[in-house]
Formats: sequence, structure tokens, C-alpha cells
Amino acid sequence: MPVVSLVRKAPREDVGAGAYLRAFWVTAAAFAVVMAFGTAPTPLWPLFAARDGFGPTMVTVAFAAIVVGTATGFLLLGHLSDRHGRRVVIVPALLVTAASGVLFLVWHGLAGLIVARALNGVGTGLMASTATAYLSDLYHRARPGRPLSPVPGVVAASANLGGLALGPLVAGALGAWAPKPLATTFVVFAVVMTALAVILLLDAPETVTEAERAPRRFGLRQGAGAMFAGAAGTGVAAFAVMGFFSSLSAVMLRGELGESSVFAAGMPGFVLFAASAVVQLAAGRWTGARMSGAGVVLFPAGLALTVLSLYRPSLAVFLVAATVTGAGAGLLFKAALAEAAEAARPESRAGVLAVFFAVAYVGLGLPSVAFSVAQRRFGLHTSMVWFAVLLSAGAVATVVLARRR
Repeated sequence: MPVVSLVRKAPREDVGAGAYLRAFWVTAAAFAVVMAFGTAPTPLWPLFAARDGFGPTMVTVAFAAIVVGTATGFLLLGHLSDRHGRRVVIVPALLVTAASGVLFLVWHGLAGLIVARALNGVGTGLMASTATAYLSDLYHRARPGRPLSPVPGVVAASANLGGLALGPLVAGALGAWAPKPLATTFVVFAVVMTALAVILLLDAPETVTEAERAPRRFGLRQGAGAMFAGAAGTGVAAFAVMGFFSSLSAVMLRGELGESSVFAAGMPGFVLFAASAVVQLAAGRWTGARMSGAGVVLFPAGLALTVLSLYRPSLAVFLVAATVTGAGAGLLFKAALAEAAEAARPESRAGVLAVFFAVAYVGLGLPSVAFSVAQRRFGLHTSMVWFAVLLSAGAVATVVLARRR
């Protein structure tokens, strides 16, 4: 039987709840691993820069190349699971991301890093919106008596941000203690993603029937345009700080705080994304208004602490700042994701989420590049103050817009 036929296996009525639950947890693991791979280079950027001879601005360019890939994955391909099924998108997402890991191994130099990051972005774009929808489908087929359960939403958000948290921690540990730090990390991730792809290919059931496959890529409920626009803007603000800590925290630790350890370089990214994941679990039953309200308090508070940690250099304060900022960003992101899903027509859920993630991922890359350019002209401290002020104001404005019904 051709591989394509295996991937496009139609839904079967005889699939039991156990099969759906197995696929639910394997999909959650696959989602987390792909997201972790996106942030895994965080503590390794100084090593890449030293090996290939480029500075902090090119670090942010290489990091931000993922935005090109995610925009392609989300906008051009993210809707495909609404039409062709979830598995037919999830399995290639894992294999494409594994292929980007191979590129990190075999193509040295700035050009190779940029292409590998862009391909990584395509895999991320395919995975994020599809996995979110697939997790919901699988759980509700396994537990049809719990239509309002928060479990799929909590697991999706936790896999997303929890994976982003694990990337710097795993890569930092491998970079500090494993041989060949610029190779080992990518070998490990490529092997794990390939194994998960095989498991899903052979065992995961499809959840989208022929009757449910709709041609509409992007469809909002009537009157939900402002809600979606505000949610997408909030996603940009939340991802902007995630991109900042993922691309520049390791460089700042070396340059401002004198920390040269690869493991320490991965800690700011880890604590930021870990705080994001933990706070989302704790807020599992909170209303959207409560989450966004708490988020717009914690978010600027964390950014203010980040500024303080530069004026009074301290690794401890910098880590506390990353934790508080991550908690605020996590609450804002979770509320925004729920609002984007609520704004979507049921038959266009993956397509709408694809656009939401595409817009949010602009925040992951472009603000960090702009910050790096501004830093060269105005200095680190002044740029950080304005970065904090603008992001805080933007988060408040977009939350207000999204809450307008």
C-alpha cells in the first residue's frame, strides 16, 4: 500500500476510545517536540556565531528566518487538514522538521542556518494549527460525553509552550555536557521526531470525514472580526517577548552579565516558557477576561524587571524577569488562542488558527530584529526601555479590542 494511502486513511467507525486517547497523547508529544526544536538553538547561538563569524544582528536574522517558514506553513498549508484530514498534515510536519535538523548538521554557515530555520518554520506552521484541532477532535471522539471539557485546550496550550520551554533546557544541557554540542542536539531531535512520525502513521486514526471536509480556508463568525484582530494582536505581543528571550538572551548573558555557560544561556528561555506553560495549567478553568486581565498586569511587570536587570546586572533578577514576563505572556496567549477559536466558523477552525499563528509568529521574529538594529544605534538600555513600553501598550490595546463583542 502506498505511503500516501496510509497517511490519508479514512476515519473508521470501529476505532475504540483507547485508540483515540493513544493518538491524543502521541500527538501532544509530537506537538511539544516540534515546538521545542524551534527554541532549541537559543543557548547555541553564541556558539554558532563564533563558529561561523557573525554578530548579534545576524543572530536575530537567523533566528527570525523561522518566521518566513511559519508564514508559509500557516497561510499556504495550515488549512489543509480541514480539507484532507489531520494525519496527512501532522506526519509531514514531523518529517519536514526532522529534515531541518539534518540541515543544521550538514550545512554550516549563516546561509545554512537561515535555510534550516526557514524549513523548521514550515514544519512548525504545519504542526501548530493542525495539532490544536486534531487534539480537540481526538479527545471528543474518545470522550463524547464531555463536549465542554477544557482538557484538549489545556493540553494543546501546554504542549505548545511547554515544548518551547524544553527546547532551551534540553539544548543547554546537551551543549554543556554532550560531545559536539552543535551536532548532538539536532541528531537527538531528528531521531525523536522521525520515531513519532512513524507511530502516528501506523497507529493514529483519522478524525475528519469526507462530509466534514470544507473548501473554506478562512471563515469568521458574523461580527467576530474585531475579536479575531485583537486576539491576533495579543498573540504578536506575547510572541515578541518569547522571540526576544529566545534570540538575544544568550548573547545578553554573555555581554552584560558575564555568563559564558551554555547551560546558563538556556535558562532564561526555559523559565520564560515554563512559566507560560505552568500558568496556563493553573488557569485551566479561568474565563478569558480573567486570563487577559491578569496577563496585562504580569506582562509589563516582567518587562520592567527585565529593564531593571540590565541597569543593575543580576542573573537572578534576569531569571525572575523572564519568569514573570513568561507568566503574563502565557495568560495573554491562552486567552487570545481561545478568542481566535471562538471567532472561527466550525468548518474553518484549522484555517483560522493557521492565520492566527501566522500573525503571532511575526511577533516571534521581527520585533527581535528591530530591537537588535535599534540597540546598535541607541544602545541596549534605551532600546530595552522602549521595547518594554511599546510591547506593554500594545498588549493592553489589543486585549481591549479583543474583548469588544
